[in-house]
Amino acid sequence: MNLWSYIRGRGELLTFLTYQHASLAFQTVLVGTVVAVLIAVAVYRLPLLSALSLTSSRVALTIPSLALLALLLVPFGLGVTPSFIMLAFFAALPVIGNAIVGLRSVPASVVESARGIGFSRLRILVTVELPIAWPVILTGIRVSTQMIVGVAAIVAYVLGPGLGSLIFNGLSRLGGANALEMALTGTILIVIIALVFDALLVLLGRLTIAKGLS
Repeated sequence: MNLWSYIRGRGELLTFLTYQHASLAFQTVLVGTVVAVLIAVAVYRLPLLSALSLTSSRVALTIPSLALLALLLVPFGLGVTPSFIMLAFFAALPVIGNAIVGLRSVPASVVESARGIGFSRLRILVTVELPIAWPVILTGIRVSTQMIVGVAAIVAYVLGPGLGSLIFNGLSRLGGANALEMALTGTILIVIIALVFDALLVLLGRLTIAKGLS
């Protein structure tokens, strides 16, 4: 096995596939996070709905990703669309739970103080509750990102973009020329993407979380 020779001879292709994988993961986590926070904001003040949302998000994580991907093939066909929808769906699930827990953990005394000085409900949410809940939300985003970077490999089954094509092509050709190098290269690059994203999220946390909350 000569991994370095394989990588060196295919630098342009590997760079493109790595970009595709990272871009798909970033976009789906971003969309999933926005949707998750909106859901959390809508339900966190309602005990029944927040409990239902928490339970539903945890149960939904048990859905096999390949099964969901197969179901999405019927209306959307092969390619990017079913890949994006499946990944965004799973990306939202860890964030929903953390966002609800984070918002509900904001001390009532802090909210009452903000209300007492004339803050509107929206201003309290934006300037008080979300900043206090942000460390918990960010933890959910980190979990979601690591999960999605790995799960994104399976979209190769529906001709989705990214490094999964390297892994599955390599595994399907085991015993052939460069098969092991192909699968190993895809796996290593996915791990690198996950580490880079996590480092960036840690940096984001240091820049955005107030010292009193860290």
